[in-house]
Amino acid sequence: MTTPFLDRPLTTRPLQGRVALVTGAATGIGAATGIGAATARALAAAGATVAITHHAQIDAARTVLADVRRLGADGIEVSADLTDPEAVDLLASQATSESGPVDILVNCAGAYPRTSWEETDEAAWSRALDLNLTMHYRICRAVTPGMVRRQWGRIINVSSVNARAGRAGLTAYSTAKAGLIGFTRSLARELGPDGICVNTVVPGAIQVDAENTLPAHQRATPAQQIARQCVPRRGQPNDVAAAIAFLAGPSASFITGQSLHIDGGWLLH
Repeated sequence: MTTPFLDRPLTTRPLQGRVALVTGAATGIGAATGIGAATARALAAAGATVAITHHAQIDAARTVLADVRRLGADGIEVSADLTDPEAVDLLASQATSESGPVDILVNCAGAYPRTSWEETDEAAWSRALDLNLTMHYRICRAVTPGMVRRQWGRIINVSSVNARAGRAGLTAYSTAKAGLIGFTRSLARELGPDGICVNTVVPGAIQVDAENTLPAHQRATPAQQIARQCVPRRGQPNDVAAAIAFLAGPSASFITGQSLHIDGGWLLH
């Protein structure tokens, strides 16, 4: 299932003239059907120049970049290890020099390490937090000074329904994703006076290629996933991308510090 308006340039392009940096924008197989890739396309459809950030996924990144250009937007692809502070600084500098100052940051990169509590040693714990929380801090630190100078910016962090629900085998991951919500709320207070809105999207069971890499005994069936929800279908990357594109745009200028669940009603508050 696709969201048609993300497959072509929008008639009104609210992000024309803006530069977006999307981490984890080359996730997936073949056509890169991950949330990051879908987000890059959605922002391009809205007119933004898109910096597609990936970690040694050059073929997938070039596929997404071709889609960005087909949608009538400009873009670049940049490979960077976001766990390396120096690489993050270089990424921000390259994106700025080649595309312009970053106006919109989407923190979509991350990892989904399934580790039982008994196997969660110090190294596994630190790695999960670095991949799903600390590296988002690093890229925010790298790009927010420019946003502050221009008195405009949008930061959208991608959390997970597991931040609210928790899940066996994902203790470190769920902790990091919960930390991302607290990070969002605090950063919204820090940066709001400078015209910067900071929000989180909280996806539920989104159908992505990465879930197919899990061992069969760790995978919920489509029927099991749908049974948790109010909306009886699998969530798609475009469902998340559409919400991110909204939060990045001018219509969301009075929304900050929020956590928007995109889970088909899995968790109701």
